[in-house]
This record gives sequence, C-alpha cells and structure tokens, in this order.
Amino acid sequence: MAAGKGTRMNNPSMAKVMYEINGKPLVQHVVELAERIHSSKIIVIVGWQKESVIRHLGAEGKKVICVDQNPQLGTGHAVMQAEPILKGFSGDVLVLSGDVPRLLDHTLEGLLSHHHESDAVATVLTAELADPTGYGRIIRNESGEVLGIVEQKDATEDQKRIKEINSGIYVFQSEKLFGALKLIRPANAQKEYYLTDVFEQFWKWKLRVAATIAFDPSEIQGINTLEQLEEARAAMS
Repeated sequence: MAAGKGTRMNNPSMAKVMYEINGKPLVQHVVELAERIHSSKIIVIVGWQKESVIRHLGAEGKKVICVDQNPQLGTGHAVMQAEPILKGFSGDVLVLSGDVPRLLDHTLEGLLSHHHESDAVATVLTAELADPTGYGRIIRNESGEVLGIVEQKDATEDQKRIKEINSGIYVFQSEKLFGALKLIRPANAQKEYYLTDVFEQFWKWKLRVAATIAFDPSEIQGINTLEQLEEARAAMS
C-alpha cells in the first residue's frame, strides 16, 4: 500500500513513499523485499502523487502492477483495488506498507511459515512497543487468542494502554479476504474502510486468525514524520 498523502511530512508536493533511505525511495525498499521472498505478483496501490511512484518503479525496471486508489478511503478500500488483478487467484495475499522500509526477509518468512503451520485464514504480524501511540491494539483473551484489533482513534482508554500493536502487515487467504472486504462498512470516526474490519467477519464465520510477534519491533515502524525518517536512515546506514 503506497497511496497515502503523508501529511505529517509537511511536503504536499511529494508522495511519502518517495522519501529516500540509502538512495532508494521507501516504496522501492518494500518492493525489493517482496521480490526477495519470491512473490508471484507484486501490486502497488498508488494514490497521492502517484505519477512519481509509477515513473520511478518503471525506471527501476520493477515488474509491478500499479493500481490507483482514488479517492483514498482507508486501508480496506486500498486492498479492494487489487481484487480485479487477483481474480481467480486462490493463494495467499501478503499485505505490506510502502512506508515500512526496515522489515527483514526472515521476519516475513517467519510470518508466512506461522500462517501455513497454523492453518489460519489470516495472520497478523504484531510487535510490542513501549509507546504504542498511533497504532491499532491487539485484543487477546486470557488464553492468548486474538479477539480484535482496535484502531487508536476508536480505542478506549484501557485499550490504549495495551502494548502489543498491529503492524499493518498481514497474510490472508485470498478468497476469504475479498469475500470479507465486500461486507465491511465505514462505521468509524474517520468514515473509512478499515482493513482490520475483515477480522470481525472471519470471527463471525468461525475462521481461525493467527498472530506472531516480530522479534525486533523497530522493523515494523512506519515512516510518518521527518524525524522518523532520519531515525530510519541512521539505523539502515
């Protein structure tokens, strides 16, 4: 997903995913990660300042399919745009964020392995953060089963104190994913289609949802501000 405006970067003329680390835009780091784990098809959801993203990936010779999300109505809406490209596909769909450049191959490989071993319809990559502000929280029961994912803006005060967060990185069984996406509604404070709402459908259908915690939480931290960009540049230099 690479359609976001990146308001907090304070540069409306530039797509957030086009900020560079080590001479490569954020989105290129993510596309190359998808290539290294041998993804059969890579779909980039573009939107804000999309021309620069499409032009750059084309110039780099990346074999990707760019799909425009217009208007931009949330993460669930973004993934809906990929459905025509994946029509008839019955494998797994890995959802990555274009502003998360530090994710490592072995972390994704572990996520995929856990997904297959647990025979889950969907698997969430999570992390435990000292300061979880801004991230959706993972709601579990006493047995450790995932019961829900609550976005920061919709969380109660008790839920905001939860340290385990949703990274926004998932694996889904394709058919179940797009079936659930057809049923979600923008019934939240932002009037957006949250991708996380598909999990409610899975639970209604009594399907298994798994989660695995990233060993190093810094891998899943997105770039939302110039300060975070500088921190990532220092860590990846």
